[in-house]
Amino acid sequence: MKINEDYKIVIIGAGTAGLSAAVYAQRAGQDVIILDGKGYGGQIGSTDKVENYPGIASVSGFDFATGLYEQAKSLGAKIKFSEVKAVEKTEAGFDVVTERVTYKTSAVIIATGLEKRKLGLANEEILTGKGVSYCAACDGAFYKGKNVAVVGGGNTALEDALYLSTYCTNVYLVHRRDEYRAEQTYVDEIAGKDNIIQLKSCVPAEIIGADKVEGLTVKSLKDDSLKTLEVSGVFAAVGQVPSNDIFKDLIELDSSGYIVAGEDCLTSTEGIFVAGDCRTKEIRQLVTAAADGAVAGIGAAKYVRAK
Repeated sequence: MKINEDYKIVIIGAGTAGLSAAVYAQRAGQDVIILDGKGYGGQIGSTDKVENYPGIASVSGFDFATGLYEQAKSLGAKIKFSEVKAVEKTEAGFDVVTERVTYKTSAVIIATGLEKRKLGLANEEILTGKGVSYCAACDGAFYKGKNVAVVGGGNTALEDALYLSTYCTNVYLVHRRDEYRAEQTYVDEIAGKDNIIQLKSCVPAEIIGADKVEGLTVKSLKDDSLKTLEVSGVFAAVGQVPSNDIFKDLIELDSSGYIVAGEDCLTSTEGIFVAGDCRTKEIRQLVTAAADGAVAGIGAAKYVRAK
């Protein structure tokens, strides 16, 4: 195992929060490395359009993420696409362990974001990539001229339905409640789309197909009736969950797995900071992820200087 001692701050996660933390920590004069096994950008990188970030009327998620990535690099931050296996506290600071390199560092910023929540259906895993998808912007073009279903009722679900409606013949929007949790702007927009068919008070019951998706059976929560939709794709947008298990013995997590921290982004362990959607917070938006990154980056830089 190679040992690297070149970086005072290690950031885990190259999404908006992690990249923003790198920008602020580098500007504060610290040597920073970002580690992410999946690439840069996080979930915003696969978003079709961003229209709620202050000062930017509209931008693709990819362009937003790429601009932030290039900014962090231009300031001197290093980015390695390596998955972090463990973080261990030492007398000198912390060991951040990847498959091939252990990084010895004074401070850690955790910015791991969230993972897409699964639907929990029997053959969901088998058909993932064969009609089941968690990213409409990534896979939507494959379903041009076909019927698809989107499951969910938040901003992401309605955004996905609107995006897919430009490619697909029909988009079934399946939501367990009578009302959406999305912003009214999206609700009004889908109401004007003739090829978005809204199925409220319904839940997915079965994905049909052996080698590929051939349909989706939905159950009404009002009368328990079943209806089978002839679709080639099922897009899940039913929320997100944190993936903080590797930190559970090092810092405090709440009952849902989020890292416990306030607006100061301080965790229960001195020298470890957290930024973005993976921490306990009221609002999880792009702008709050960037704000967390700034707070954590500055906080980590101050901690390193004081140490």
